[in-house]
Amino acid sequence: MISIRRFRPYLWKTKTGMMNDHIIIKGARQHNLKNINLNIPKNRLVVITGVSGSGKSTLAFDTLYAEGQRRYVESLSAYARQFLELMEKPDVDSIDYLSPAISIEQKSISRNPRSTVGTITEIYDYMRLLWARAGRVHCYSCGQEVASYTVQQIVDRIMALGEDAKAELLAPVIRGKKGEYKKLFEKLLKDGYVRAYVDGEMKRLEEPIELDKNVKHSISVVIDRIKIKEGIKRRLTDSVETALRLGEGLCEVSTDDGVTLYSQNFTCPHCDISIEEVEPRSFSFNNPFGACPECEGLGEMQVFDIDSIVPDPRLSVREGALKPWEQFDNFHYYNTLVALSEQFGIDMNKPFGSLDKKHQEILLNGMEEPVKLYTFKGDKKIPYEKKFTGVCGYLKEKLYTGTMADKEFAKQFMSSQDCPSCRGARLKRTSLAVRVGGRNIAEVSAMNVKESLDFFTALEFDGFIKEVAEKIITEVKRRLAFLNDVGLSYITIERKSATLSGGEAQRIRLATQIGSGLTGVLYVLDEPSIGLHQRDNDMLIETLKNLRDIGNTVIVVEHDEDTINACDFVIDMGPGAGRKGGEVVFTGHPEKLRHSEESLTGMYMSGRRMIEVPAKRKKPDGRYLELKNATEHNLRNVSVKIPLGLMVCVTGVSGSGKSTLIMDTLQAALKKSLLGTNIKTGAYESLTGVEYLDKVIDIDQSPIGRTPRSNPSTYTSLFSDIRELFAMTPDAKLRGYKIGRFSFNVKSGRCETCQGEGYIKIEMHFLPDMYVKCDSCHGKRYNRDTLDIKYKGKSIADVLDMTVNQAFEFFENIPKLCNKLAVLKDVGLGYIKLGQPATTLSGGEAQRVKLSKELMKKPTGKTVYIFDEPTTGLHFDDINKLIGIFKRLTESGNTVIIIEHNLDVIKCADHIIDLGPEGGIGGGEIIFEGTPEDCAKHKQSFTGKYLKGKLL
Repeated sequence: MISIRRFRPYLWKTKTGMMNDHIIIKGARQHNLKNINLNIPKNRLVVITGVSGSGKSTLAFDTLYAEGQRRYVESLSAYARQFLELMEKPDVDSIDYLSPAISIEQKSISRNPRSTVGTITEIYDYMRLLWARAGRVHCYSCGQEVASYTVQQIVDRIMALGEDAKAELLAPVIRGKKGEYKKLFEKLLKDGYVRAYVDGEMKRLEEPIELDKNVKHSISVVIDRIKIKEGIKRRLTDSVETALRLGEGLCEVSTDDGVTLYSQNFTCPHCDISIEEVEPRSFSFNNPFGACPECEGLGEMQVFDIDSIVPDPRLSVREGALKPWEQFDNFHYYNTLVALSEQFGIDMNKPFGSLDKKHQEILLNGMEEPVKLYTFKGDKKIPYEKKFTGVCGYLKEKLYTGTMADKEFAKQFMSSQDCPSCRGARLKRTSLAVRVGGRNIAEVSAMNVKESLDFFTALEFDGFIKEVAEKIITEVKRRLAFLNDVGLSYITIERKSATLSGGEAQRIRLATQIGSGLTGVLYVLDEPSIGLHQRDNDMLIETLKNLRDIGNTVIVVEHDEDTINACDFVIDMGPGAGRKGGEVVFTGHPEKLRHSEESLTGMYMSGRRMIEVPAKRKKPDGRYLELKNATEHNLRNVSVKIPLGLMVCVTGVSGSGKSTLIMDTLQAALKKSLLGTNIKTGAYESLTGVEYLDKVIDIDQSPIGRTPRSNPSTYTSLFSDIRELFAMTPDAKLRGYKIGRFSFNVKSGRCETCQGEGYIKIEMHFLPDMYVKCDSCHGKRYNRDTLDIKYKGKSIADVLDMTVNQAFEFFENIPKLCNKLAVLKDVGLGYIKLGQPATTLSGGEAQRVKLSKELMKKPTGKTVYIFDEPTTGLHFDDINKLIGIFKRLTESGNTVIIIEHNLDVIKCADHIIDLGPEGGIGGGEIIFEGTPEDCAKHKQSFTGKYLKGKLL
């Protein structure tokens, strides 16, 4: 327990008259929490840490946040509550002095392709307003500025020429059109006009004017000739009105400096192109008034990808060059292709890449004229004609008229490409012709946060527009500054939210919350340092402190040592995971945590336990995977040699190009080469060294399943072995139960009341939906007869409810099961239940389940394992175990490539590839390649700078 007197800055009187500045939790039993009592200081930066599965997230999110959010929503009317998600009341006796809570988690923001960083943060909304109110409209054809002038504005501009200045007012009646115009000249003379400029030459209208009717001409009538002096304004106004009326909204003013054309309409005077009135919706790609009509505002279109259709142009058509038709002898186009070969001389045995371009085009896109074919009726040969649409036509037919399976088949040969009309800008060409500071809105959206902040800072305006623009720009700059402060300077405003990592999405939400300026709020964050380089971590910590300093309580679930050291108060959960966790091991200042004898976290932070630097690093054996000239996104013609058989860490500041190089380019290229997949690959020139490998396995943090029916035991195939074991029991054999009987997805064995779910969903309208245990099976998922079958006194439902550690002991005499469970234990998942729904697993847990599945397979020694930040959600002790797994893989001859910021993992690598020097357009280069020791000496490497302290 904590002394309340320790924190004094923020105090207020409670109803009882006592001073209280703490959140007081009594009897928390949610999930694995063991009836804990805890006092958490308010208006402080509090870190909750502990080993994976110890109950950190349960305390922070399922208890504190859930109760804070529930209380706030319950304070609203019943009508309002039906539109809001009301969380279930946590299992806790009481929580006193709790503030309204806001959760900022790792879950991705939105998968909608129309959602961008700009729309999420509202930066783009302010930009649309700025371009509508302060933008200069240009003609999309000639590029000239287009403006709408009133009579008064034109008069003021002419008067501004100065005293005694001379000017001619002209009405352009014909502009670049063919004709003789004799009747026009007669009418102008009849109306009292004397002179006109015809093709730039002054002509008197009473004289005969002969024009070539096949040549384009321009005719401007002289309305008035004036000299600027006092009292001329009334006459000038009348003359301007006459010129605009005769010129149908256009007026020319000729001076010694040249001719100036004014338009009363929003029309380009040179191209005669009318432009609609500019409004904020004109710049919205989610609105028909602004969206590009070709791609409907998406900026890209799904097209058939020739590289996917012809993955290997070295093959002939007969050998399967056309991937959709690779079974040449077994499909209905066989006769057509044979006929094409005979009629047009297309060699089906020649490599596709060596065929004439015309022949390639016929095979891909078909031809207008029909192909002559033959069929037989008895012995009679009957000719007929058939149109050949090519492989793309074949795929289109499947896509638009086929079954769901046909559609999925066709989609694998499609890829996204920039819209040919807007070239990825998403907007109409009229919207893109509006400029602020010389740039259109799409060009500014393509800038990263730092560049756009500089752009808006440098903007200057005059007159009344200045007053309007300044307010908008202030809001934009404020939001951009917040993004910059949380380490997202490299992110572009136009970036799709679906491409953001969990850490990036969380930091964007954090920046948005800081911008709201709320005080007296409880903020709960889930590892905000994920995906952040140590260099940028300091900025994040300062942001969290600022959030605290304006009067909020900030609770962070975190393993990062720097964040723990910077906080005001630490809560260490443990001592173990799962059932062995759920207790408060330590509370207090981080400095005292180092001296705690009970805290595993304190032992690692004090150095009493540590992740050792390898005494000897594995050396390259001469086998390399070499990727040349990668140019995807911000990569600057990068070429990299990855030594095989080693543990390789790819490092660099956030946004430097790590994921683009490894995930988007190398991994995709390896999958295409080794597995024959049709995924889109980042641009590169060549990849060599693939002959040393047999497969590539990427282990990311995506879920292992989308429904509660998927769980660790089903994903790793453990469940099949367990069901097989139950089917072999004497009782099961006596009743004739097969292995399928023990699946909760099969009718014969599952409970039909809940259909194998174990719970039934009850909709409560303005109260939260409730999941109640099924009355028939009491949450066990199976019917009574299936549950009667026991192994060592336990039913199949009892086994699914066991943790990995418990199951390991239970099946100790079954080597097949014991070996698989040992792998799950080794990767730090001993605390999760075998039947735990996949939807409840964190990204880090899902990643380790995937790793376990691969480790259960027999190693080949020729596999490349690719990990994207595998330390997410891991404690120091868990990271130590994970490094041991990596070393085990490389000792078998496999290659482990890890994208990582964690210095303990980096220091244990055999080889480092460091990208930078900055993020975004300032990155995309390889700064360093070599051992961690050499990296620590490299002056340009930010990673080396921080790594130096870990190698001492």
